[in-house]
Amino acid sequence: MNESTIDSLREALKHSPNNTPLRLLLADTLLGLNRLEEAETEYTQVLKFVNDTKAKIGLAKVFYRKGNYSACNVILEEFIESGRADIEALVLYAKGLLKENSVAKAIDTYKRVLGIDPNFYDEELDSQLRVKGGPTESEPEEEDAYDSRFLQKPSINFSDVGGMDAVKKEIELKIIKPLLHPELYKAYGKKIGGGILLYGPPGCGKTFLAKATAGQVNARFISVGLSDILDMWVGNSEKNLHEIFELARYNTPCILFIDEIDALGASRSDMKQSAGRHLINQFLQELDGIDTSNEGVLIIGATNTPWNLDPAFRRPGRFDRIVFVPPPDEATRESILKLKLKNKPIDAIDYSQLARKTENYSGADIDAVIDIAIELKLESSFTDGVPKPIETKDLLNAVKKHKASTQEWFTTAKNFAMFANDSGLYDDILSYLKIKK
Repeated sequence: MNESTIDSLREALKHSPNNTPLRLLLADTLLGLNRLEEAETEYTQVLKFVNDTKAKIGLAKVFYRKGNYSACNVILEEFIESGRADIEALVLYAKGLLKENSVAKAIDTYKRVLGIDPNFYDEELDSQLRVKGGPTESEPEEEDAYDSRFLQKPSINFSDVGGMDAVKKEIELKIIKPLLHPELYKAYGKKIGGGILLYGPPGCGKTFLAKATAGQVNARFISVGLSDILDMWVGNSEKNLHEIFELARYNTPCILFIDEIDALGASRSDMKQSAGRHLINQFLQELDGIDTSNEGVLIIGATNTPWNLDPAFRRPGRFDRIVFVPPPDEATRESILKLKLKNKPIDAIDYSQLARKTENYSGADIDAVIDIAIELKLESSFTDGVPKPIETKDLLNAVKKHKASTQEWFTTAKNFAMFANDSGLYDDILSYLKIKK
């Protein structure tokens, strides 16, 4: 609208000063032209005579544009608390709260908007209140369900883990011995707890090893992954992480196992989003036990890509022991094959031959080989309905179809071990590959 239209509206109001719709039209027009002082006057005039919703939201918009966010929020807070669920008012209130750094209240308000209209989208609020690429929101769980979901009492121990003697020895020194002989460690001023980082190719039993560690010392076991911690709302991921550490501290002695730790503790120098940095800082604080002691909490992290982990995690007192978990050796592969084929229809199996043929195969690879052999046997069993026993030749054929998945990992790992290994962190990889640097 041009100036003449505004003049016409003002002239009409002279003859009908109590015409609320006419005055609102003038106020909205002035707001649209960003003539904020004049718009404020007209909205205020309306509210002197009637408690009009549009006038209240309009006045709040004026204050928001003028940068008077507290005045804007006071108007909207009173309006919203009266029970009126107006999306426009809620969105503006969320933005006003955000301007005043009331992030938690802004998140709650935006959640109310999405509760009214799940398809609603606001670029400004989404970019600042939601974590991009985060998982979808889930219903909150009761405290008891939370505890039972995470807390476990493993029934396995080191006797169930074939091979891995070097890894077991490291864990025994760092975790098991302190729990069995606490008085000796305290005499030397060493605390019971700390962290071990397990790294190696995927599918080589890092999770199983962590669970067996808890069983070995009869400790409670908490296993968490990305989906248990990451949340779409800014600040909630840090809260989730803190609650998990608190649960571990409350249930000592406790093994806290965190899988895919590189995704939670990625290098901050590579991060563009502040939300990710905040989560890493929270993680480091929890490891340090700044507010609460981590005495009796034994933290095991697992990763396939330790080179992506922020260096701060490897400082003393955090993950100060880094242990390489290689693919199972020949004897271990033989025991895995026997275990996996137990209670299945089999003929005489040459386990030693199969173990030799599956060099560099992970436990997951061996599972895949057995699955392929079973599928081939099922096809031939469909004709008469009689299960055909699995033979050595079936498994050898399956080995030809499924190559070791660890090879790709070792190609990448070798480059880091050769050219980014000044501290000797990846010497175990070079030893395994029989490479002299």
